[in-house]
Amino acid sequence: MATTLEVVLLYLVAAVLGVVACRSLKLPPMLGYLVVGVVIGPNALALAQDSSGVEYLAEFGVVFLMFVIGLEFNLPKLRSMRTLVFGLGLSQVVLTVMGTLAGHGLLVLGYQALTGRQWEMSWQGALVLGSAMAMSSTAILVKLMAERLEIDSEHGKRVLGILLFQDLAVVPLLVLIPSLGRAGGDLAMALGLALLKATALLALLLVGGQRVMRWWLTLVARRKSEELFMLNLLLITLGLAWLTEHAGLSLALGAFVAGMLVAETEYKHQVETDIRPFHDVLLGLFFITIGMKLDWRPVLDQWLLVLLLTTLPVLAKFAIVAALARLFRAQPGTALRTGLYLAQAGEFGFVLLTLGADSGLVAPQWMSPVLASMVLSMLATPFIVMWSDRIVMRVSASDWLMQSVQLTSIAKKSIRTEKHVIICGYGRSGQNLARMLDTQRIPYMALDLDPDRVRQAAAAGQSVVFGDAARLQSLMAAGLARANAVVVSYPNTASALKILHLVREHAPRVPVIVRTIDDADLETLRAAGATEVVPEAIEGSLMLASHALALVGVPMRKVIRLTRDARDARYGLLRGYFHGADDDTVEELDQARLQSVTLPEASRWAGRALDELALHAIGVSVVTLRRAGGGVHAPQPGDTLAGGDTLVISGLPEPLALAEAKLLGQG
Repeated sequence: MATTLEVVLLYLVAAVLGVVACRSLKLPPMLGYLVVGVVIGPNALALAQDSSGVEYLAEFGVVFLMFVIGLEFNLPKLRSMRTLVFGLGLSQVVLTVMGTLAGHGLLVLGYQALTGRQWEMSWQGALVLGSAMAMSSTAILVKLMAERLEIDSEHGKRVLGILLFQDLAVVPLLVLIPSLGRAGGDLAMALGLALLKATALLALLLVGGQRVMRWWLTLVARRKSEELFMLNLLLITLGLAWLTEHAGLSLALGAFVAGMLVAETEYKHQVETDIRPFHDVLLGLFFITIGMKLDWRPVLDQWLLVLLLTTLPVLAKFAIVAALARLFRAQPGTALRTGLYLAQAGEFGFVLLTLGADSGLVAPQWMSPVLASMVLSMLATPFIVMWSDRIVMRVSASDWLMQSVQLTSIAKKSIRTEKHVIICGYGRSGQNLARMLDTQRIPYMALDLDPDRVRQAAAAGQSVVFGDAARLQSLMAAGLARANAVVVSYPNTASALKILHLVREHAPRVPVIVRTIDDADLETLRAAGATEVVPEAIEGSLMLASHALALVGVPMRKVIRLTRDARDARYGLLRGYFHGADDDTVEELDQARLQSVTLPEASRWAGRALDELALHAIGVSVVTLRRAGGGVHAPQPGDTLAGGDTLVISGLPEPLALAEAKLLGQG
């Protein structure tokens, strides 16, 4: 008999291995937890026979999941998305549940035909299955859409609206499902009593709870103790969960209310950061216990049933969501993408299904096939999302036409533009860059995925269009081949790497400047072809240092020189500037500037070392060397040159002209 410590260690080892495997395959960690649960469970290797202690611990995973959902629940957000949440989201959940209730007879007939067993499904069991089927995976979809830069897209907004309502719908379902086991008048009385308790408790907590919560958290925060603040978070979350459970409701409902109360305070973002480790680890344990309940033997025996339970709900849910999105005035392509993204099962589906089984509403013979089908649909999600564009383009001619029109509009704006800067992202940083480019009369083309921002900026006469900078078609339509530079103005490393790959493959001579939060991914971005990486943390520290030096009495001229020297040491490209059409003023003729020179394919310098150029003899230095294949690095004297290499050189105008003529074989 294994001790509790041995069981916990087994779970932790299994969880680590599962997450590592999923990360290696670029799959969500949740799927790793489910798979290792199956492997170590009593129906496979039987490494963990008694999971009751860990199951109880894993219940807290659901508690913290509901707490995080409560943190995201705020009235301004719901008000701004009310049509998508309470229109589209409500319709999707209600129609999916009603469809399952109406078709549960067909499920029973199919089960009997495939297994030869006589079994009836009650309407309560069908309601539980319909509720579980109505859920989609918030964790998987939000991660995938964030990586694909689709959060602010038309289908992304609809997906988020429906996911938000699904999360909210779990709250009444957690109250409803345990009461469904009663019969007749007892059921009505149980539901009425549960509704009355929930209403009274929510009213009590929400009316005066927000003021008490703000007062209490402020009191705790003034003690300036991180451990005290964390202990209070745990106390509030678990205390309200205990309160609602003893009121005859559920642990998760109390945690949801706790999250709602904290969401209305100024401590929301700090709480989200502090609670995340508990939420992730305990939710992982919950999914391991779900996987342990999956018996693979009946799944193999009933593989056809599992296949049907996987494909039919996915197809039905896709049809419902796509039709509803179209009804709510989405374009055909947007509606199809919304349906494809939401067709799979979700983490709350496991919660509701387990609750239904514990309440005796779902027969044991259904559990393994249904769990297996839900796991398979979630495994398929990343691939469905990855292929969604091709699927929609084949199915919807209008979507192909709309994308063509979008690319045409980008190309129309950029067709007469050359030697311009492509700005990827038109947020604050992108707009500030555009203003500075305007002052120097340098043309630019900005790509952004926020339609409201694009519409307002375009109406103001700015050169910005709706387009995904991480897609080759958008970059090419924006004139990538004719551009002088590409700037990634938003701090998203995954997206920046995609853009760098596309630029390196299709326009290797175009330099790329990337913005990041800090220098954690500096070498990765440089290796991917970034000409320069600008970390915000370093820029902030330079400004902080300059102000501090000035305030302690260091002369301003020296402060400016020290800051400039620090920047010169950090950013090679800040030792000068690229020449513009209006730079030939008297003041600027004696200023150092930058110039990019690309060696011809048949250059006489090909195969020779960089120091053989002897550019320093004419007062010119090489700042960076960009290889023909796209790689960028600091130049070394022994570097061998090749045709197609681009040298960024620095110097005064006359020496630069001589150096250019020498590199191009004209002098």
